This record gives sequence, C-alpha cells and structure tokens, in this order.
Amino acid sequence: MHNWLKNNITVIFLAFISFQAQANPSPKVYDLAKYGIHPNTGENSSLTINQAIQKVVVEAGKNTPIIIKFQKGRYDFHAEGAIQKVYYISNHDQDNPKTVGIALEQYKNITIDGQGSDFIFHGRMLPISLVENKNLTIKNIHIDFERPQICQVKILENDVASGIITYQTAPWVTYTIQDSTFYNTGEGWEMRPTAGIAFEEKTKHIVYNSSDIAVGTAHVAEISKGIIRAYKWKNPKLTPGTIVAMRSWHRPNPGIFVHKGKDIHLENISVHYAEGMGLLAQLTENIYLDKFQVALRGKNDPRYFTAQADATHFSGCKGVIVSNNGLYENMMDDAINIHGTYLKVIKKLDNKTVLAKYMHEQSYGFDWGYTGDSVQFIQSKTMELWDGKNRIQSIEVLRETNSDPIQDFKIVFANPLDENIDPAQLDIGIENLTWTPKVTFKGNILRNNRARGALFSTPQTTVVENNLFDHTSGTAILLCGDSNGWYETGTCRDITIRNNTFINALTNMFQFTNAVISIYPEIPDLKNQKKYFHSGIKIENNYFNTFDKPILYAKSVDGLTFINNKIETNTEYPAFHWNKKEILFERVINAQINNNTINGKPLMYPYH
Repeated sequence: MHNWLKNNITVIFLAFISFQAQANPSPKVYDLAKYGIHPNTGENSSLTINQAIQKVVVEAGKNTPIIIKFQKGRYDFHAEGAIQKVYYISNHDQDNPKTVGIALEQYKNITIDGQGSDFIFHGRMLPISLVENKNLTIKNIHIDFERPQICQVKILENDVASGIITYQTAPWVTYTIQDSTFYNTGEGWEMRPTAGIAFEEKTKHIVYNSSDIAVGTAHVAEISKGIIRAYKWKNPKLTPGTIVAMRSWHRPNPGIFVHKGKDIHLENISVHYAEGMGLLAQLTENIYLDKFQVALRGKNDPRYFTAQADATHFSGCKGVIVSNNGLYENMMDDAINIHGTYLKVIKKLDNKTVLAKYMHEQSYGFDWGYTGDSVQFIQSKTMELWDGKNRIQSIEVLRETNSDPIQDFKIVFANPLDENIDPAQLDIGIENLTWTPKVTFKGNILRNNRARGALFSTPQTTVVENNLFDHTSGTAILLCGDSNGWYETGTCRDITIRNNTFINALTNMFQFTNAVISIYPEIPDLKNQKKYFHSGIKIENNYFNTFDKPILYAKSVDGLTFINNKIETNTEYPAFHWNKKEILFERVINAQINNNTINGKPLMYPYH
C-alpha cells in the first residue's frame, strides 16, 4: 500500500474518531457534595436535593450528558418543603397532589448515581418520579421509609377456644388505641389495619393455607408497652411466633413512578418499602431493569414485608421491557405485571366515531392513545376479538375543565367500524396495540410474596427464562386478560417460558390460582365463546418441585406446547388444592404435551 494512501486512511480514521467523540461526548461528572448535599446529617433533603440537581443541569447545559453522584450515606426526605405534583398513576389511588421526594422531569442524557446510598422517606411520600425523560439512568440507591404504613406484629399467645390473641408490635411501630381500637401511626398519618398476611417466623414464607386474614385491631387493650391483647381475634393458624404484616388496602404512591419516558435504565436499585408498587411505569418506551430489587435488607432484616402492592408494574408501555437479575420478595402482590388498558365503548356516534371511557377507579387520568395508533375491539363477555384492526384518526379528551382527570374520549377511526360494534347491544372494549411491549424477564428471583408471581399480557414476543419462583404463595405465572373488572389487556401471542425453577407455589388460594402456571383470561360467557383468546404459548424445560397436583391450567388457547418439563413432588405441606390434575384444560386446541416426567416417570396426558 502506498504511503499516501496509508496517510489518507489514517487521517480519515482520526477524523472519524474525532467526529464520534463530538457526537458522543463523555458525560461530565458532578459531585453533589460540592453543591452542599452531604449524607448522614439527619436534615430534610427534600428541597435542597431537587434544587442542587436543577442547578447542575443548568450549569452543564440542557441535554448535555452528565453523571450526578451522591456521596454514599443516608439522606432523609420529609413532606415539609417537598415538591407537590398532580400525577394520575395507573393501578394506584387517584388522590392528588402527590408529595414527591425527588422529581426529575423532561431531562435527557442524565445519570443519577447514589453510590449505594440510603434514601429514607418520612410520612406519606412518592420517593422518586421520572416524567417525560429520555435516556435517563438511576442507579445504586436504596429506597426505604422510616416508618412504613404496614404494621408488623408477633403472635405471643393464642387462646383459640376463647378467641383471644396477644401480640407484640415490632420495635419501630408506633400506635395509639382509641375506643378499644388499634391504630398504626406515623409522621402525618394514622390508620387502622384491616387485613393481614401471616409469615413463618424462621423461613419468612407465608403461612400455608392462610391467605388474607382478618386482624385483631378492634376490641383490644394494651397490656404493656407494645403488648396488645385482642379479645375477638380467632385464628387457629396463628401459632405463637407467627409474624403478621397488618395492613390496609390503600396504595397512594409507588416507590418509583415513570411516566412518558424513553430509554429509562434502573440499575442496582433496592426498594425496601413503598405504600404502593415498588415501581410503576406507564406510557414509557423502553425500560431496562438490571439488578432491580423490591426486597428485604438481607437475611437479618427484622421486617417481613416490602411493598404494599406489586413489586413492579407496567401499564401501557411499548418498545421493550427488560428485567434481568432482579430480586422480588415479601411484597403484598405480584412481582411483575405487564398490561395495557381496555377502554369501554360507551356510545357509537357514527360508523367511524365512538365515545369511550376508562372504567376502573384506579386506572384513569392519563393518555390512552394517539393519532395513528393501531387498535382492535373485543367483546367483553366472551373475550372474542373482532377480525381486523383499525387506526386512530383523531382522539379527543372529553372533560369540563383542563384540571379534570382524563377519563372520557371521543375517538374517530380511520376505517368504518363493523356494524356489530354497537355498545347498545354488547359490552365492547378497545385495545391499543401500538402501546404493547416486547418483554424479557430473565435471571430473577421471586419469593415469599402474596398473590401471584409474574403476569404477562402482551401480544409481543415475551421470554421468561432462568428465573426462580420460590414459594410465590399463589400461581407462579399468570397469563390473564380482562375487559370486565380491571380492564387489563390482553392476549398473549408469542410467549416462551423455559428453564425456570418453581418451588412450592400454591401454598395459598388467591384469584386466578388454578395451577402453578395459570392461563386464565376472565371470560364471563365461556360457553358461548367461539374463538380463542391466547395463542403461541411455549412452556419448555422447566423444573417443578411441588407438594400438590396442579402444574398447568389453561383456558381459551389455540396453540400451546408443554415439552421436556420435569416435575418432582415433596411432602412439605399437605395437598389441598381443589384442582387434582397436573394438567387441566378448558377450551384448548392444538396443544402438544410431550416428554414430561413426574418423579422420574413419564407424565401421562391425556389421562388414562
């Protein structure tokens, strides 16, 4: 090669490198200590941290890639001086305004690195909100509350015959007793717990065959400090030593709220408590979780509970959702739930125009669709989809004032509607297909939680692999779909469940818990259903270790494989489930059940 050619190639290469460096400059690093933010002061950081972050962004220049670092330590956040925001958050109580610890809105190319810090919140707060951000990363943070709204107690004595139980409150619990009624108290709040979850003291598993229990907060007396006697609390399963998480059904705030984001990364974050979901993301494109935890603080944590509801929940997202190497334990609902929301058609104005509405009281207040989005219609009672799809030509929010929450819509479609799409004759839902994500759920641990493990409701490619489902209490994996209650979409068309381990699911009965893997769309009129709701379901090379019978239940599926799965049984609990079959199908066609074993022998199906 001639020298001039070599030289020209070198010049071109160096110019390319220079161009790349300019196009992708290294982020500037900012230490918040230089802006007066120091750990372990005990001072209220709600105002000062938000001001410091805003100052850094202004100094760096908007959209300049930056890394903002905290010195490792404890930072306290109180409601006083905190940001007040009106947020309508899917699957949460729609009370406003929200009191927010850290609010990051309309930022781009920012990384917040807590370097392992504890962010401790006081009272009732939404710890972190991420609204309309692009390419934003949060990492290395522990989110917790000084005094959770869940009240933990230990059973000391249980006189089953007389219905008298004596319990001891955990050291961090504060309370008051008014008119013989126990109230759990905290900074700016008090409440009477109305339900509970019982945990085994040594294992932190939920007590076998107990489910949601009534709790003894009425007709009580204080025997001594922290020792309470309930005179009308009868439950023979609450043996001395049992730990009970006493709770209400309120869920005002998630630990982290993500709204209308794009390319959001949450890395090495631990949510130790939230009075709602650990994470709620809605209307977001591409969200990546790596070593995200909703978890206790290790084996020696004296608490037995984490989030008040789901660990993670995704509503109306698109692009990809990735959860790798996470830990989800001891929460009061599912580890992950991914879905959209059906609108109910209220009125048909003409052959292209309908009025439609968000129906559930905890699922409204935010956008549902945009011009050009692809949609499909479903008959709610039979959960049958209309053939063909349509597109939104225009969508208008109907409300009296701009401050009213978004709930009602006028939608004009690009193509004429089928004449049978008539809300005067049928209950009909609309699903937005554009806002449905691909999903990867890989290498996660789910254990010791209430209700169910993982819920997936998206027609896009979903891969669930190499996860451990350990004592998930109810069903480990649920494929649902509901246009009648929560109005959570929708059909699964391409889901692979492989190389997972399931240990003693179904120790308790909750909704949809028909088997370890339960494919259970809500279909009020199944007998008149002619089409099938789910399809493209592959369950392969999984290991089940179980004390009871049901492994797989499926309803309304066209196309299901259950291949090369290994089942072993144990005697750790008495079998009690109503379903006495390893495999139970209702309206399932094109199923392949091959090469599965139970205790080393072939699993026979169909049954002989």
